[in-house]
Amino acid sequence: MPSKKQTQRVAVLADSDTRWKWGALTAQRIVAFGEGEETDIRLDGYLLRGRATPTARQLSEVGVRADVLREVTAAEFLCAMELGTADDELGDYDVVVLALVGGAVQAMLHGLSRVWEGRAKRPVVVTGYVGVVYEKLADGLLLRHGADVVLANSRQDAGRFRAVYEGVGADAGAVTECALPFLGGAPYAPKDQATYTVCFAAQPSVPESRADRTYLLRRMIRHAELHPEREVLIKLRSKPGEHTTHIEELPYQKLAQRHELPPNCRLVYGHMGEVLDRTDLLVTVSSTAALEALHRRIPTAVLTDLGVREALGNHHFTGSGCLASWTELDEGYVPAPDEQWLARQGVAADGAYETAFDEARARIAELTGRSQLPSLAPYYTLTTAPGYLPGILARHHLAPDGRPLPGAQAAAKEPGPVRQIVRQAARGAYRHGVQRVAPVIRRMGEL
Repeated sequence: MPSKKQTQRVAVLADSDTRWKWGALTAQRIVAFGEGEETDIRLDGYLLRGRATPTARQLSEVGVRADVLREVTAAEFLCAMELGTADDELGDYDVVVLALVGGAVQAMLHGLSRVWEGRAKRPVVVTGYVGVVYEKLADGLLLRHGADVVLANSRQDAGRFRAVYEGVGADAGAVTECALPFLGGAPYAPKDQATYTVCFAAQPSVPESRADRTYLLRRMIRHAELHPEREVLIKLRSKPGEHTTHIEELPYQKLAQRHELPPNCRLVYGHMGEVLDRTDLLVTVSSTAALEALHRRIPTAVLTDLGVREALGNHHFTGSGCLASWTELDEGYVPAPDEQWLARQGVAADGAYETAFDEARARIAELTGRSQLPSLAPYYTLTTAPGYLPGILARHHLAPDGRPLPGAQAAAKEPGPVRQIVRQAARGAYRHGVQRVAPVIRRMGEL
């Protein structure tokens, strides 16, 4: 008997290139498969307009294709969710993935609760984190409470998430253990070639100061000089003028202009997985790229040069066996990861990654199969957080009841060419102000 084929309709709302990558790949991995059924996915992408809205180059680098992809305001997205998909034959969405910063997730939960008010059948709402959760745990989690599914990228995170929700008396049933959706690639095997490749995975906001970032750049250069037989790659997240999840005021491209890079040291862009294909040692301060490398068994070093500090995020790797300094790496040290730590972090280097999303698939299949879902019920309301919630909603032009404020653009349509040009110019001016003007003003204030 031939299998029955069905299509799951998924919408992903993202506010940066990294969150689009997480959201789109998560959507693909959590598509439910029923017995005797094949499942296709129709993926509609929505990019929340803001400072970090990804460029065409960034979207191309992520490598995830959507059936529909458009830039929207919060009000436009809520309008689209009220109307359903653009294809009448498909009807409403089955799943909505909110790949956003915490405050935006909270705003969308209240907005969606309003537009779906009175509906017996509505989409299942999923959210989570794009990587390692090392700061603002309670704040970020409570801003995500109210989604039907809150994905935790590891066993350790699932336990922490449930403890926070239960600690404030909130329902923790939405917490669902899975793994980061972008792990994968061929397992590492030492190459039969003369070139040994060291890759430094840069981060836009860690470390933050010019002195610390210049220090790291000089150590990369020094490592290349000490090991002329090695290739040292500085893997960058974005080009000048682009933004990712965090603002980068002092990009390494700019710092490198004041230093002479040796022939075996260079800046590179591109898909992280493709760079890892040729990497023999991954070095970072605390990038999620470390987990990608560890999943593939690529030797990985998390730097201690600037201390092991919460502000840097490298404290998350205590117990991993990966902590090391540039001095140790210069001398040939290669860290060996702790297997128990890897298992707790959902890295699944032992091959269990294929089943990491089974729990999420089962939960979403159960929820989408219900004839009725309860209304979205975030922990934060005008009763529990009357001095906090209205400000969060207002930042996304929503009233305290989740309705768009007067003047918020609610028409879900593409802007005309003139408006697109004006918007691009305004965004460019904003980024110039963040990257060039603001640091100068701060320095003058320190004099």
